[in-house]
Amino acid sequence: MTEPRPPRLHQPYYRNGASHRDGADVSFHDIVKMFGFRTVTIGKWVNKEEQQLAANLFFDALCDLMDILGIPERVISLNGNLSLAFGSGGNKHSSAHYESTSKTLALAKNAGGGALAHEWMHAFDHYICDKLFIHSKTDEFASVIWLTDRQLHQHPLNQKLDQVFATTFLSEDKRTASEYVERSVLADKHLDHFYYAQPQELLARAFEACIQDQRIKNAFLVQGTKQSPEAKLGIYPQAKLRQSISHKLLDYFCHLGQAINK
Repeated sequence: MTEPRPPRLHQPYYRNGASHRDGADVSFHDIVKMFGFRTVTIGKWVNKEEQQLAANLFFDALCDLMDILGIPERVISLNGNLSLAFGSGGNKHSSAHYESTSKTLALAKNAGGGALAHEWMHAFDHYICDKLFIHSKTDEFASVIWLTDRQLHQHPLNQKLDQVFATTFLSEDKRTASEYVERSVLADKHLDHFYYAQPQELLARAFEACIQDQRIKNAFLVQGTKQSPEAKLGIYPQAKLRQSISHKLLDYFCHLGQAINK
């Protein structure tokens, strides 16, 4: 049985997290103020009702992500560097998109639900690159640069993130690609394109799997990593490796949150 398609905006998204709003409505202005996002852009075809529904969904999902990772609000907005767009500024070929040039996470009005965690990890992957590597450029992603063996800035947090990449991309003996990478390569060959095996996509899907496996569930934040048609292609981490990557990711973000809150 495959997982259902993401519901449209007016249909309910399952979640079991804490009541962050106590039943009250929030606005995108509230989201910008609480998390510190640089800007938010709402598409001209998004009506007031849709904007209200979306604001509540974004707010709950971002709060749930903050609770899962154990990080403060400013990490969610990448220290104020990240912008949001809803129903505006997306990629015409996808329902959700991270635009590295403008540092904007964009979700389509009726099809972006479930992709928020994936796109947030793209944004984080981009943001953290120059904090992780010496001589990195502003348009680079840490996951891509990691495979070039560029020198790390020496810091305990960077060592933990280095372990996340090593576990995701390499086999246990560190001599060959992980079985997750190998399955993604096979999926690309089957579909005759290079997408699933891109380092930034591998990392984002590993993060999705980690988030969906946690006790707090939010279908607007993430869904589809277990029984969806894409999951059945083998493009998500599985079994022991899935658990190992999740452990490394949660350990990194937990320590990041603790360091910031000191």
